Amino acid sequence: MRSGVFNLVCGALLLAHDTAAQALSSSKWVLRTEGGVQYACKCFPGDRCWPNDAQWQKLNATVGGNLRINIPPGAPCYNTFQGPLGNVSTLNAAECEKVTAGWANEQFQIELPAAGLWTYFTNDTCRPTTNPSDTCTLGYYPVLVIMAKTAAHIQAGINFARDNNLRLVIRNTGHDFLGRSVGWGALVINTHSFQDIKFSKSWRGVGAYTGSAVTVGAGVQAFKVLQQANALKPPKIMVTGECSTVGVAGGLVQGGGHGPLTNLYGFLADTALEFKVITADGKLRTANANENPDLFWALKGGGPASFGVIVEASYKTFDDTPSAGITLDINTSHTTNATLFWEAVRKFHGYSTHFVDKGLYVYYELGLAGQSLHVHPFVGIGKTLAELQGIVKPLFDDLDALGIRYTTSGQSFPTFYDLYQAMFEAEFAGNSALTGGWTLGRTDVENNHDAIIKAFQTILNAGSFMVGHMWNAGHGLPQKEWNNSAVNPRFRNVVDKLITLVPVSGNAPLSEKATAQDKLTNVVDGALRAASPNGAAYINEADPFQPDWQTAFWGTNYPTLLKIRERYDPNGVFYAVSTPGTENWAQIETGTRLCRKL
Repeated sequence: MRSGVFNLVCGALLLAHDTAAQALSSSKWVLRTEGGVQYACKCFPGDRCWPNDAQWQKLNATVGGNLRINIPPGAPCYNTFQGPLGNVSTLNAAECEKVTAGWANEQFQIELPAAGLWTYFTNDTCRPTTNPSDTCTLGYYPVLVIMAKTAAHIQAGINFARDNNLRLVIRNTGHDFLGRSVGWGALVINTHSFQDIKFSKSWRGVGAYTGSAVTVGAGVQAFKVLQQANALKPPKIMVTGECSTVGVAGGLVQGGGHGPLTNLYGFLADTALEFKVITADGKLRTANANENPDLFWALKGGGPASFGVIVEASYKTFDDTPSAGITLDINTSHTTNATLFWEAVRKFHGYSTHFVDKGLYVYYELGLAGQSLHVHPFVGIGKTLAELQGIVKPLFDDLDALGIRYTTSGQSFPTFYDLYQAMFEAEFAGNSALTGGWTLGRTDVENNHDAIIKAFQTILNAGSFMVGHMWNAGHGLPQKEWNNSAVNPRFRNVVDKLITLVPVSGNAPLSEKATAQDKLTNVVDGALRAASPNGAAYINEADPFQPDWQTAFWGTNYPTLLKIRERYDPNGVFYAVSTPGTENWAQIETGTRLCRKL
């Protein structure tokens, strides 16, 4: 309960702890204690500071009637949705059938107002069911959503969340492993409607660059911009993620943005020319090399949902070229001999430095189907199939010498875009898992490779599996440009970026979740960190609860990022787990309330 005494105590405590004391001592903060630690928490449903109906109605009018109560996607399969703002009858057989059919489809989930493509951090609540009498609650899904159509709608949402001290989530596609697109008790600003794409043959903005460029709205996904770029004459290409459904103007670039072109041009962040961004004060700013250059630098890999909401982003584009791809599969249909299989894996991965030095990008999965290595594909951009075959020939010679069977195929394409469409496999949504990962430093692969392979074995023996992306973000990017973005400098000297996954249900008992998290942090990723001490972690695809995450994610860039965060968002209007400035924030009370330590 709020009281004058509470406000005095809260204010005194906060004044002693940080420079944001005046703001935090406001009656909009809620005092909580957990584990002997005192917290000032954001305002959530049921708190006296939660906005009343009139305030929400006013916000709805301000955003053009685009505010809506969030109902979980699976609710049509249930008689009743039991939400924090009241119960709603939701059973709809036709809609239930549609949700059930689309649950594993990424684009289906992306088009929803506030779904997360991976369900662990939603608490796995209200999944599609055949028993409508089951219980459907909100879990950790957000409470309300602004389906923003204009920059003014985003500004109104930020201002409302800031002035009422609400947890704020920025959501474009929900394409996120770490739960940043959902959040208990939160207000979401959905930016997916910003779909403008504009190409220019010559960039006329700030900076020395005068080549071709593209400007995209916040909601544009990779497949859409790549499709339009390919239709140009001559066809163009840009750095995007490996997955075609990822948005290209939000969390991807703020995390860095690696993909098949990284070996040639660096991260997506390295190709950024300018942003239109709304900061925590609600102001729409331009960020480029001359205007707000510190913000520009931080937005290029400094952490998603940390410095502002990107409304529009401009990037370099490049000429697309003929390309080639090769696949490789080794699984139990080829051998059941574990010793032989792991020797084949050792041979394959031992060529990682060779592959990236020759300009290749290699995407592979290890252990997804038990004893299996699935390389799909080796990518040679600007190479003929014969040239690509020549680069990978030493590996295949070694596999032949081992006497191991395998399946392989190769193909040439008129452009990389055609290869991208044909050879990269669709990904799926709706699964629940904890995600970790680590990158492997070149020196570690060269000097400690046997330990790396033992770490891979540890991962599979723990019931986990991994996805690898062989690239080097410094290979094709001039060294003088390496520090122009905020990504960890160590990425310029790695040869493989790994994602690790530990399957666990989002509604599992807390003890089971704790065990899974310990396995991910200390066994699975712990083995990789020990084997590759010169590696790093990629903020969009890694364990946010790993030790010393500041150094793991940003290395020597972290102190500068922290200062920039304090300048543009001193009171924590934006939040994403383990990003600059969140050291004193925690989700307490079983991962629900977002609070700041006092």
